[in-house]
Amino acid sequence: MSYAFSLTEHLRAAANYIDKILKGANPAELPVERATRFELVLNLKTAKAQGVKFPQAILLRADRVIE
Repeated sequence: MSYAFSLTEHLRAAANYIDKILKGANPAELPVERATRFELVLNLKTAKAQGVKFPQAILLRADRVIE
């Protein structure tokens, strides 16, 4: 089970920063941004091997389920 920032959104934000810097922005003046999107990923194969069962409510909330 993993609950972390969305890697896709993180990389997109990094690309936007790089774009601004390459266009002449001063890196020291760019604002610091926090992650706004988080993903819940469940690995059912590993959970089953360890004897863990996720409640149906958690399975429904997961952004991605690995089987």
